[in-house]
Amino acid sequence: MTRPLIGISADTRPYGDETAQLVIERYMEAVIRNADVDAVLIPARPDLIDAKAVAGRLDGLLLTGSPSNVAPARYGDASEGNGPFDPGRDEMTARLIAAMIDRARPVLGICRGFQELNVAFGGTLARDLGDEGRSLKHHAPDGVPLAEMFGHEHDVILTPGGILASAFGRERLQVNSVHYQGVGRLGDGLSIEAEAPDGVIEAVSASPNGAPILAVQWHPEWQTDRDAASQGVFQIFGRALRGEPATSPEKVP
Repeated sequence: MTRPLIGISADTRPYGDETAQLVIERYMEAVIRNADVDAVLIPARPDLIDAKAVAGRLDGLLLTGSPSNVAPARYGDASEGNGPFDPGRDEMTARLIAAMIDRARPVLGICRGFQELNVAFGGTLARDLGDEGRSLKHHAPDGVPLAEMFGHEHDVILTPGGILASAFGRERLQVNSVHYQGVGRLGDGLSIEAEAPDGVIEAVSASPNGAPILAVQWHPEWQTDRDAASQGVFQIFGRALRGEPATSPEKVP
């Protein structure tokens, strides 16, 4: 049987003296294995690629995390903000989100992708979630090794009756926390799926025009094979791609 075909958003990154379009392999591997899909990478080049034409060939879209931040101007903030920025990705993903919603196709957002979806729905971003004065720090200290950075964790409280709570049959999850930015004002039409103990929104969902939208601030693609709930996030996406309900009689342990 033919598997669903999804697009995966790429980043603009330096590569020596040149520029590359890049997706970290763990995103590809996690979604291909756990959602059971085929995938193509979508460069952050809106000057070269027609998002509507691409969307017409896709069954779904994965918006990945990235070291870059969404430019503040995208959500009406006149301040400079904290880079690095990737204006090509900002524009490409905004067009892709709109095109996928027009076609009622599923979208899964992770970290930056979560933030991009909030902005696409008219929301804003907070940029102080790693500050020292916070009761709950949402990022490990600067300069720690990668494994230690992703080892920084906290609980999230799942919204009763929401997609995640219903799929997992649980009230809480423990997730990694690798973000300095997050939701400021929630976008119109988005429902909260999970919150951190300090009230920071950690997951959202929506169904505009019948398009199943799910996004998480954490990184389920990190060591997915070791965590059933991380696998479950991608399995929910896989069900949406096949027109199946997000929940199933078998709960994720």
